[in-house]
Amino acid sequence: MSDNIFYKRHIGISPTDEKQMLETIGVTSLDALIEETIPASIRLFKSLNLPDPLTEAQYLQHMQELANQNSLFQSHIGQGYYGTYTPSVILRNIFENPSWYTAYTPYQAEIAQGRMEALLNYQTMVCQLTAMPLANASLLDEATAAAEGMTMLYSMRSKEQVKNNKNVFFVDENAFPTTIDVLKTRAQPIGIQVVIGDITQIDAYTNEIFGVYIQYPSKHGELLDYTAFVDKIHAHNAHVVVGTDLLALTLFTPPGEWGADVVVGTSQRFGVPMGYGGPHAAFFATREEFKRFIPGRIIGVSIDIDGNRALRMALQTREQHIKRDKATSNICTAQALLAIMASMYAVYHGPQGLQHIASSIYKKTTYLYHQLKAKGYTIVNTNYFDTISIQVADKQTIRQKAEASNINLFYDRNNSIVSISIDETTENNCLEKLFQLLDIEFDATNLNNTTITTTRKSDFLTADVFHKYHSETEMMRYIKYLEDKDLALNYSMISLGSCTMKLNAASEMMPCSNPLFNAIHPFTPLSQTKGYQYILDELEKYLCEITGFAGISLQPNSGAQGEYAGLLTIQAYHHANNEKHRKIALIPSSAHGTNPASASMLGMDIIVVNCDAQGNIEVEDLRTKAEKYKDTLACLMVTYPSTHGVFEASIQEITSIIHTNGGLVYMDGANMNAQVGLTNPGNIGADVCHLNLHKTFAIPHGGGGPGMGPICVVERLVPFLPKHIYNDNVGGIQGTTAVSAAPYGSALILLISYGYIRMLGEKGITDATKYAILNANYMKARLKDSYNILYVGENGHVAHEMILDCRDFKATTHVEVADIAKRLMDYGFHAPTVSFPVAGTLMIEPTESESKAELDRFIDAMIGIREEIREIENGTAEMDNNVVVNAPHTANCLMEDAWKFPYTRSKAAFPLPYLRDRKFWASVRKIDNGYGDRNLICTCAPISAYASPEIA
Repeated sequence: MSDNIFYKRHIGISPTDEKQMLETIGVTSLDALIEETIPASIRLFKSLNLPDPLTEAQYLQHMQELANQNSLFQSHIGQGYYGTYTPSVILRNIFENPSWYTAYTPYQAEIAQGRMEALLNYQTMVCQLTAMPLANASLLDEATAAAEGMTMLYSMRSKEQVKNNKNVFFVDENAFPTTIDVLKTRAQPIGIQVVIGDITQIDAYTNEIFGVYIQYPSKHGELLDYTAFVDKIHAHNAHVVVGTDLLALTLFTPPGEWGADVVVGTSQRFGVPMGYGGPHAAFFATREEFKRFIPGRIIGVSIDIDGNRALRMALQTREQHIKRDKATSNICTAQALLAIMASMYAVYHGPQGLQHIASSIYKKTTYLYHQLKAKGYTIVNTNYFDTISIQVADKQTIRQKAEASNINLFYDRNNSIVSISIDETTENNCLEKLFQLLDIEFDATNLNNTTITTTRKSDFLTADVFHKYHSETEMMRYIKYLEDKDLALNYSMISLGSCTMKLNAASEMMPCSNPLFNAIHPFTPLSQTKGYQYILDELEKYLCEITGFAGISLQPNSGAQGEYAGLLTIQAYHHANNEKHRKIALIPSSAHGTNPASASMLGMDIIVVNCDAQGNIEVEDLRTKAEKYKDTLACLMVTYPSTHGVFEASIQEITSIIHTNGGLVYMDGANMNAQVGLTNPGNIGADVCHLNLHKTFAIPHGGGGPGMGPICVVERLVPFLPKHIYNDNVGGIQGTTAVSAAPYGSALILLISYGYIRMLGEKGITDATKYAILNANYMKARLKDSYNILYVGENGHVAHEMILDCRDFKATTHVEVADIAKRLMDYGFHAPTVSFPVAGTLMIEPTESESKAELDRFIDAMIGIREEIREIENGTAEMDNNVVVNAPHTANCLMEDAWKFPYTRSKAAFPLPYLRDRKFWASVRKIDNGYGDRNLICTCAPISAYASPEIA
């Protein structure tokens, strides 16, 4: 095979390595291992119908040809998406840097201090711009953030409000239509009544509302003072959610100063390309008293065991794996990478720089307003920031003229209003072209002499970090300073079970930097996006072929959103069949926490199905419960291979039981990396599955996002896929309103999965699955004498992941599984998945991308830690003062003049020889989680309290 074939670059195992690994496992061939691991009854015995693989060079040429089929018009569409300039220092050093885009969610805080500092900067930026005291570290998009605000307020209703059935959420008719659609989608299943109307007519509903949503500025660009309105809503014991624009808030009074309870929006225009819809980081800010209800992740300040300042994810008990069906949200993936970019945009520009950008936009908009008014146009809005809306007699004629001039405007579907939005990229030559289209005069001198009036009085971005790094040299060094604190996939393997941290190939990523893909507005006419349409159509075909399904929606912009969309499709199907009473969701006890959280968001009643001692679903328990609830059974949610890392031989019997009793089967696609090309959800009898494209299909995790979670469905569910208001090609005839703001979710990163399939081809993606299973079983074979492997299949093999049982160590040595995770940092590794799906265990998934040498290095580290635990067991090491429980050991710790531990510095820092050649140092020691929650600080403190380390 030619060295140019991408397959050889993606799969890390050489033929010589493969032979040695098979001998260690005790099987004769890779195919024999697969036959012994995957039940024959569900195997695919035909090749997938996929195109032949492209070399990397061929693929990049192919993508440029497709990019050239897109038309990059001058966009004035707005509606929450705006042109922006990504500073080159951020583009090169973050967006295109694997140190940032291959990092995992910062659950292991001691080796994630860099990205958490950047996210703390993001939270600070959001809090100060919105004038709210608390913000999370990002959500998925503006529309879903608004929905999270609505559902949070609904769950917070007082006992009296619940008793009086206050279930109306009033939505300003001038909100973005995509936001209204998503609010409708999320409201209906849980009993919220969304009323859309004129806020001046809200008096008719004040005795029924628990919350209100307003847009500031509105979809037509109107920018009003809502102080009196908010006071009125508060007088009726209801709360207000405000959708707003961060750049506008640099000039205009922030919602927090006129009483808002929740403030949401997108940080996209802070240096993040439009990308045909995403990924972008939404923001969510709220009151301090709502901190126990806020969705998503919050970065908080704590201390480490030595009393040093350290960052961590705060209030983690809100996460779904703890609260499950009681969680306030099913948020799992956020948009960390994009939040980091937005925060760095604010750091680089600083408050004065942001105000300069905003003032330039506002001045151009003001000049446009006056010129339109002088020409006699009927202007809809008199208060504005970046958008002017006009009433026209012939909308279609203006559209034809605009598109002939390569200009896109926003055309309201419900009336004769045309909106024109100005953004950072609207240079004078763009304005001149726009003015020519509108037949108004453009004069650069008059533009420069235009005066603007702002209303913001309060300071923002006052922390030191927003004032220090405005030269490119200093910014580059600050980014590098944070980068060096974090362990990512470009340093060593990240063996997280269920999370599939595989190679994110550079050639897969490169097209995302192409403006012909990343600068396109998501509501651009389809005639201008032919390259994108080809890619999306082909990707849909490939994913349907791989899953064995008939239809797909690319709209869900995270795995959790995919779960929700899949269940929503099932629910819509039942409703169409006059079976609204089907509300029971059967969920195995081993399921990921987002499963019950997602079902709960659909108003389903959750019945837990037991698992046996081998981690398999108890078929008879399932049968009993399915038959008991056969008249109300909606679905089974199942992960396959199981969350315990085993191919359950009874899976087809399980799906048959559900179908016999009137339910449908939802398959969680978290473990598709063990299925592709060898079996599929359609073959096992599932009706719908979501695919974590950031797992199996190579989209990088980005420190906690982006992700994509498209859903694939059987033929009978295709009509019920979610639709979109701005794209008639999306969704089914009987589908629900949208689940995400953009028609194709985070479309830009779909290019990555398209590239993964095009460069690997049928053989490549199938062999990737085989080698993932090989690597897992090789690790199992080498680790089984040191650790108890908790679950195996009928022939003694695991799927693509395994669970190491560490529970006995706590009783015999006081070593907990978290201590092992911290000690792995000293060996230069990120921990596997800790305490999921079984408390006190480690779930390991090596993926197909790793070489045998890297697998051996990790295995040696795990064996080394086991020997360190054995030293405690035999009394060689002290019970509560040893190298494991004291980990990690920082460079500062080792350089202290007085060494306070009963083992050597060498044992602490260099337990294996390879570490002397290449050593990653944790930047803080073990973090005190309880201190951080008791003393919740989620923004950058004043410089007098926490001085930033000097950077050489």
